[in-house]
Amino acid sequence: MIKILVIEDDDNLRAGMLALLEAEQFQAFGAENGRVGLELVRQHLPDVIICDIMMPDLDGYGTLQALKQDPVMAQIPFIFLTALTDRVDMRQGMELGADDFLTKPYSIDELLNAIASVLGKQAIHQQRTTSERDRAESLQQQLQALQEISATKDDLLEKLLEDLADPISTITITIELLESAPTEPRRQVYLKSLREEFNRQVELINQVAELKKLLTPENIKLLRKLPLLKR
Repeated sequence: MIKILVIEDDDNLRAGMLALLEAEQFQAFGAENGRVGLELVRQHLPDVIICDIMMPDLDGYGTLQALKQDPVMAQIPFIFLTALTDRVDMRQGMELGADDFLTKPYSIDELLNAIASVLGKQAIHQQRTTSERDRAESLQQQLQALQEISATKDDLLEKLLEDLADPISTITITIELLESAPTEPRRQVYLKSLREEFNRQVELINQVAELKKLLTPENIKLLRKLPLLKR
């Protein structure tokens, strides 16, 4: 059930609005001034606040300013209720962060429309906030995946550089020994060594192929944007 707080110093007006809201299936409660209203906001966190401007102790402007200083309470839709029709007063309220105005006297339809309007705007805002949060989480996951790709790339390259150095030296020496081998058994030993090094080279080529799969044009482009890959 939607909770609505009415802050109004006129007891009759406050009671009348609460009765109207309850008849429309809202959970409504009231406060006689801004200071009491702030306490009720902290206790109940209403979905909408309807607040008179001209009140003793703490007026509507002061109440709204106090709400805006709290990150949680500042998000609650706020409707000013006033008999004032001066544009300066309305502009002041909107500059402070009010979401709408109701001018006394008001009809039931005007009251309900104002409530529906601010709730609708808040729903859109929350949807956008949720979308932005989901997008940020998605980008964070993509970043993590790209970082893992980059780390894998670096590990593979480092291993490849280490592994490539040894076979080349071994093959060169083995060829020299094979050319000068005095007997056939000795030649077979050197040939076996060459085959083993050949197999190692094939394995390295396969690793290069795996690295190539990781370094797709899309991944390289994203890595450079982050940047995780040097140009």
